[in-house]
Amino acid sequence: HVQLVESGGGSAQAGGSLRLSCKFSGDIYRRFCMGWFRQSPGQEREEVATLDTNGGTYYDPSVKGRFTISKDGAKKTIYLQMSSLKPEDTAMYYCVARSGPCSLRSTLYNDWGQGTQVTVS
Repeated sequence: HVQLVESGGGSAQAGGSLRLSCKFSGDIYRRFCMGWFRQSPGQEREEVATLDTNGGTYYDPSVKGRFTISKDGAKKTIYLQMSSLKPEDTAMYYCVARSGPCSLRSTLYNDWGQGTQVTVS
């Protein structure tokens, strides 16, 4: 079992930056893919960015060039650096992990954090 705890959400003005952190623990070595999903009210959860153990990354086109996903193994933390924020980035952001390859399908992810709210105005 894997535990994921997000932090770093909050409010920002359009054009500003925030950095989300996700501290992980447990059987993380079994998890090939880790990343971030987000969900706005009335919307489906959507993949934002993922990182696999081979160093492969994926970014949703809406955030590519503005967001960066990274991992610090020593601190057992993954990060999502968000820059040039837009109001449409407002959502609950979730840290995720799964044993298999990274996927756009949220239902394939085994582990979810509790979420951290990001609000851009």
